Amino acid sequence: MKLKYYPDTDSLYIDLSGNTSVDSREISEGVVLDYDDSGNLVGIDIDNASKKVDLRELQVNRVPFTVQTIAS
Repeated sequence: MKLKYYPDTDSLYIDLSGNTSVDSREISEGVVLDYDDSGNLVGIDIDNASKKVDLRELQVNRVPFTVQTIAS
């Protein structure tokens, strides 16, 4: 899973699988779910992210993962 924040558009994309999106559905204003060709959820796009989620902190509990930080 990858979290990508784009400050110029204030949008956050949560890439859940890396699979290509072939269908998108807006579930609420500015929140779009992306699906692959099998109907699996592959991403979440959040417009005006700083107004909808707290971008200052990310907490991960009991999830086995590798941390990779990419500074822009």
